[in-house]
Amino acid sequence: MGKQLNVERRNPVPSDIEIAQEAKLRPITEIMEEIGLLPDEVDLYGKYKAKVHLSVLERLKDRPNGKYIDVTAITPTPLGEGKTVTTIGVSQGLAYLGKKVFTCIRQPSQGPTFGIKGGAAGGGYAQVVPMEDFNLHLTGDIHAVGAANNLLAAAIDNRIQKESRWSTNFLAKALCPDDQYTPSMRKRLAKLGIQSERPSDLSDADRERMFRLDIDPYSIQWRRVVDVSDAALRNIVVGLGTVNDGPPRATGYDITVASEIMAALALCSDLADLRERMGRIVIGTSKKGEPITAEDLNVAGAMTVLLKDAVMPNLLQTLQGSPAFVHCGPFANIAQGNNSIIADRIALKLADYVVTESGFGADCGMEKFMDIKCRVSGLVPNCVVMVASVRALKMHGGGPAVVPGKPLDRAYKEENLQLLEAGLPNLIQHIENARKFGVPVVVAINRFVTDTDAEINLIKQAAVQAGAEGAYVSEVWAKGGEGGAELAEAVIAACEKPSNFHFLYPDDMSIKEKIETIAREIYRADGVTYTQEANEKIELFTKLGYSRLPICMAKTHLSFTHDPTLKGAPRGWTLPVVDIRASVGAGFLYPLCGTIRTMPGLPTRPAFTDVDLDLETGRVVGLF
Repeated sequence: MGKQLNVERRNPVPSDIEIAQEAKLRPITEIMEEIGLLPDEVDLYGKYKAKVHLSVLERLKDRPNGKYIDVTAITPTPLGEGKTVTTIGVSQGLAYLGKKVFTCIRQPSQGPTFGIKGGAAGGGYAQVVPMEDFNLHLTGDIHAVGAANNLLAAAIDNRIQKESRWSTNFLAKALCPDDQYTPSMRKRLAKLGIQSERPSDLSDADRERMFRLDIDPYSIQWRRVVDVSDAALRNIVVGLGTVNDGPPRATGYDITVASEIMAALALCSDLADLRERMGRIVIGTSKKGEPITAEDLNVAGAMTVLLKDAVMPNLLQTLQGSPAFVHCGPFANIAQGNNSIIADRIALKLADYVVTESGFGADCGMEKFMDIKCRVSGLVPNCVVMVASVRALKMHGGGPAVVPGKPLDRAYKEENLQLLEAGLPNLIQHIENARKFGVPVVVAINRFVTDTDAEINLIKQAAVQAGAEGAYVSEVWAKGGEGGAELAEAVIAACEKPSNFHFLYPDDMSIKEKIETIAREIYRADGVTYTQEANEKIELFTKLGYSRLPICMAKTHLSFTHDPTLKGAPRGWTLPVVDIRASVGAGFLYPLCGTIRTMPGLPTRPAFTDVDLDLETGRVVGLF
């Protein structure tokens, strides 16, 4: 066999953090040498993590790509169904079999880490380590995104305040004290169609157009961010105080990973592309209804400077000692919910198999992986791994509510084939959806100790009948790579099948046609309704030339529908689109289907309650 676990397995399985801290980690320099990275292609961050330079792509441009595997899941319970554990477990299983493999996953936000879900480094003996670094600051990428986001927010309010006090001539002289345009200003000149070499040669009318943005404060959609769950900041008023504090206006905070900047970082191809994406960000409109961008505010360059290191993926390792990229963390309900294109591209040049993960259920993250991420990257997936659990399928069959922090009902701990069978349509619909993209599907059953053989066999039978290549029990949590070996062998076989990959919709479809295609083909809605606001936005975005952008549906991850209480595979319903917004920098439009929270709150007993520092050893305790 190939790589073995870097930690001794114990039974019963200890806590995640105990396992991670017992592991004998390989120096990251050893891993980078093994996968073929050169010393000048990495920046070390201590002994066990490093950033990888994008220059490796140029050096390896002629090397063929490895196989590309996306791990997704059925509609989860609020507890999650072990998708990240399975992602890492499949990779560890491939490493156990002696394959050259790379894991590519997102970095978690500190909001969920300290809130309800805890960390996202996997679990049991299928983890990315060092676990504490993974779940906390890592190399500071999320903080860099927050800094760039908030710099733009400050630029908006500053510009409104200055324009309210000063004449256009004063603004022009203040912005161009040496009578010279910056490169960013020249981009605004080109956008406005103004021919000018120096600000002093502008006509009064062109000077007004050039230097007075006249931002409509009611149109501003850009909010500040912070990487903790803080419900009190969802809605705030800024500008309170003296005249120098700016005019008061209502706004709010999002969690940092919900920022459009995080989505753009994950979708960019290089630093130049990221710079263009920062410039295209639309923060609102002028009072005449013209879109105002970060480039218009002359701040896109500085934002990119803050992100120049964050664009490089972070190299870590699994408990099997195989390499892992942890890079970016866009939300999967309002953004694309996948790790970076850059990390995947580098990994595909360095390994024979690359295992990545899409956020939430397959109707969210996987659909966006296929229709957005692959459309932008040009990469073609070879296989989808669909994670399912007996627990989740029983919930979809009508089982009692699954509530974080409360004991599971006995229905989930005892054999109940009737309840399980009633929930199978959810798995079947997800398998059918994945096959609509022309990609083979392998089902991974994340087995819990209370699951019976009869329940497992029922899932296996339904999966094959729905068109999956097969369904295999995953025991990676308890056994690491050895527990994922059978699943890994099935993935290898699926990857050898010929690819017939295709998108769900073409670029030139109208905005409504794209929305309705996703609603019909993925969610199985009978139709879509639009509010007046949504219709007006669709008309505006079409006029502005945004209709060719892909659609990133914003809806609950707890149901195929917009209603989180509707479980299973509902039929005979209509999807309501209440609004639609443009993330032009990221490169997609996102329709809002129901209420979407971009700033989570904390539970009564947050996860941070157990987190502390052992002052004798210096080790973190209580993370999970």
